[in-house]
Amino acid sequence: MEVILLKNVANLGVLGDKVKVRSGYGRNYLVPSGFAVSATAENLEAFEARRAELERAAAEVQAAAEARKSLLDGIRLTIARKAGDEGRLFGSVGASDVAAAAVEAGYEVDKTEVRLSSGPFRTTGEYEIALHLYTDVDAVIKLDIIPEA
Repeated sequence: MEVILLKNVANLGVLGDKVKVRSGYGRNYLVPSGFAVSATAENLEAFEARRAELERAAAEVQAAAEARKSLLDGIRLTIARKAGDEGRLFGSVGASDVAAAAVEAGYEVDKTEVRLSSGPFRTTGEYEIALHLYTDVDAVIKLDIIPEA
């Protein structure tokens, strides 16, 4: 199945690309989510007519993500959790905990933007966390997990 991408899709293409995907992926995910339309002659004409509008909207979203990146890059968050004598946490600190700490500190972060490459943290310490704000826009923050007094 060939589709025309209406938005940037990671590992697939950018706005306006005509790509070949498996039928189920196109029919069940890309088209209903608004990421793509099937590559018919009518859709190609309609896309070319709307191309400038779609590119402008994508540029606005990209600029907003860049602005958020400059605001978030390098911030330091602290989370206090109950921990044993050796620094092992009673539980863990996951993406939703990081997002909640950022919101509490006054930053707008959604839990879906938090990327924990090695899973939730289970020990106290200092960690670097990537925030995926938009395609090719990632911010890095520092997280300190300290034992609760």
